[in-house]
Amino acid sequence: MSASIEHLDDSSEMVSCLRIPARYRHDWALFADWCTATDQHPLPATPEALAVFLREHPVAPATQRRRVSAINTVHTRHGHPAPGRTETVRRQLDAARAQRLGRLAELLHWRAAELPTMGWPGGLFGRRDALLLTLAATGMPFAQLARLCRGDVTVDAGTLVATTTDGERFRLPPESGSGASPAVPVYRRWAEILAFLDAYPNTDLLAQHLTDPVAVEVELTDRQARQPLLSPIDRWGHLPLMPQPMTAQSIASLVRDHLSGQVRARAPLPLRKQPGCDDGPTVRIESEIDLDPHYYERGVAARRSARDSLDGLADIFDEIEGRADALLEELLTVLDGL
Repeated sequence: MSASIEHLDDSSEMVSCLRIPARYRHDWALFADWCTATDQHPLPATPEALAVFLREHPVAPATQRRRVSAINTVHTRHGHPAPGRTETVRRQLDAARAQRLGRLAELLHWRAAELPTMGWPGGLFGRRDALLLTLAATGMPFAQLARLCRGDVTVDAGTLVATTTDGERFRLPPESGSGASPAVPVYRRWAEILAFLDAYPNTDLLAQHLTDPVAVEVELTDRQARQPLLSPIDRWGHLPLMPQPMTAQSIASLVRDHLSGQVRARAPLPLRKQPGCDDGPTVRIESEIDLDPHYYERGVAARRSARDSLDGLADIFDEIEGRADALLEELLTVLDGL
């Protein structure tokens, strides 16, 4: 109780020291008082707190927009992101928008449920795209969706929670009467793929896993938590050797294609056999791999040799670029004289 009172006192002192423009003082005071009464931080405020404030203080849409504008202005003037410029608050302000996005979310969830989860490479694309569509159903902007890292998505008491770089949280709670959100297994299926590649960075082994799966532990290190959640996949099922995110444009195109039913079906690809075995088994997963003790030394030596061999290439490229520019200038001179 004393900690709560101390928090309220600190918040009240901080609010009283703010320089608020006269036209925003009334709306800001209302919000700050509500934050004090509900043990919330008024500055910076979370989008979720602002959405609750708007829901508990229903007024005309124009008045709500004025309140959000005041709260946003106070935040930006004091160096904080504006909580009202988030999807959570936009839906609270625009009922028609919320209804449209609700209908779109139902369609996206339906499309995601249709995608394959097993088989090669259909299961790989299906698992990634199912999570992509599921997260897009929250209304999260594609740019924010592209920037999500593996550690930004968590499961909290059966609810899938995605936190953007701006601090906005998108929640996919369980349906009424169920113990967990249907989005949770969608997320976990793709998380298992990424965890598998952490342990076995080999496409042939991944193909076998999607045909004959093995148990995979999903536990992120700090480095893995900072890696992109959604990665591009080429037609053969290869993910980038160095983790890289999908672009917002490619995510938008995939969502549009799934909604319009224009995503082409992935023809099954044969699993590669072990060398020298025409009818032998597919590549098997070894739980432990012993590396040559001189593996790293040879790698460092090879990189040093490559650096020495390529030294001076920058000067050569500069010379080539200079010649190309000179040729372009000559061509433009000839065209001007025609």
